[in-house]
Amino acid sequence: MEQYIEFIGNHPILSLIWLGLVMAIILGWFKAKFSAIKHINPQQLTLLVNRENGAVVDIRALKEFNTGHIAGSVHLSAEKAKEKEFSAVEKLKSAPIIVVCNTGMTASSVADNLNKAGYEQVYILSGGIGAWQNAGLPMTSGR
Repeated sequence: MEQYIEFIGNHPILSLIWLGLVMAIILGWFKAKFSAIKHINPQQLTLLVNRENGAVVDIRALKEFNTGHIAGSVHLSAEKAKEKEFSAVEKLKSAPIIVVCNTGMTASSVADNLNKAGYEQVYILSGGIGAWQNAGLPMTSGR
């Protein structure tokens, strides 16, 4: 214990940085745990679609969507989603909606906007379409 006190006394800035990092990790964990938006894996996505009539909303560019996407998914451009124009998914307010992007990073803001717009069950595919492909799950092309 004396070593910790000595370290803090000798390195106050480094100690504050460590404290900040620990607080950020704890805050991030609590935010993720109690958020209305849940992150799911490809297997959970499949269960939501098959058992609860979940809808997959792909926010990638239209060219990428046409190259390959999850069967049955609806395309919603990220620009429209950021402008909160959800006409493509208006009838899905009570159904589970899984937002898919390339890596799972862009989907967070879109999922947040959907949640704020009154969509009840919003999920994000962790790892995006890459996780879907890495799991060896099928893709379809075209519209």
